[in-house]
Amino acid sequence: MKSLSLNEINDVLKGIIVGNTTQNIIAPEQLEAASESEISFIGNKKYEKLWATSKASVAIVNEDISIEPGENRAFIKVKNADLAMSQILELFAPPTPLFKTDIHRTAVIDQTAKICNGVRIGAGCYIGPKVIIDDNTTIYPNVTILDECTIGKNTVIWSGTVVRERCHIGNDCIIHPNATIGADGFGFRPDPKRGLVKIPQIGNVIIGNNVEIGANSCVDRGKFSSTILGDGCKIDNLVQIGHNSRLGMFCIMAGNSGLAGSVTLGNGVIIGGSASIKDHTTIGDGAIVGAGSGVTGDIAAGKTMLGYPAVEARDALKQWAILKRLVNESKKK
Repeated sequence: MKSLSLNEINDVLKGIIVGNTTQNIIAPEQLEAASESEISFIGNKKYEKLWATSKASVAIVNEDISIEPGENRAFIKVKNADLAMSQILELFAPPTPLFKTDIHRTAVIDQTAKICNGVRIGAGCYIGPKVIIDDNTTIYPNVTILDECTIGKNTVIWSGTVVRERCHIGNDCIIHPNATIGADGFGFRPDPKRGLVKIPQIGNVIIGNNVEIGANSCVDRGKFSSTILGDGCKIDNLVQIGHNSRLGMFCIMAGNSGLAGSVTLGNGVIIGGSASIKDHTTIGDGAIVGAGSGVTGDIAAGKTMLGYPAVEARDALKQWAILKRLVNESKKK
């Protein structure tokens, strides 16, 4: 178990120490649940009130903190407590699952696949023909990577993931358990004689560098060309990205949100949880779609949209205020 002093922790954060404590720290924890041997953080002034009842000996705080740490307790002041706490989590993170051998004897690897230096492949994996897995990538047990896929350097693919044929994943990506990359897009057309006719999906998926895709999420292959996720995109659990959608750089999609086919997101777009985006919609750079919203048309860069159907945030808030007033007035009658 790792045990660090206040000064040893600040050697990593390089913040300003306020107060002091002789208590060594063995783990990070949220304010309400922390013990004396744990470190926490206050990332917003509204949580300052929780410090009085917290047992944590040390908290990482923003520079504008308005309270004192108290006896045998300390704050480490930093410019951004949230980012600093991520350093602490890395500092105390337990080791990743152990590989006794780099390539497990039960892994099935086609003889035409190229496995580069430092690659680790777990039990029960299948690596298909002409796959290329670049240096220092880790493939955990029971992953399937089909024909002609490429996986970049330092990427981690967790158990149960399926990467369908001809898909490409960049460097430094993380694909969480049971994600599916390159499943068929949802394409059917009615035919009087045959019912619903399946439209072949002959494209692929291209994922940039430093992309993270959450557990049980699906990125469908393009019908004609490619579904594309730009560098730095972060996709939560249970997210659906439809065929031929294109995401710019550093987009965020929260859990249970979904893009229909041929949606285009600019750079830095944020899609809230359970939001749904209509097919052939374009959302401009830096736009935000609130949780649970339904987007039925294009959104200009920088706009914040709320509601179902989604409208600009200030209009949505006005509508909700009017509805609330009408409901209250009807109750008085």
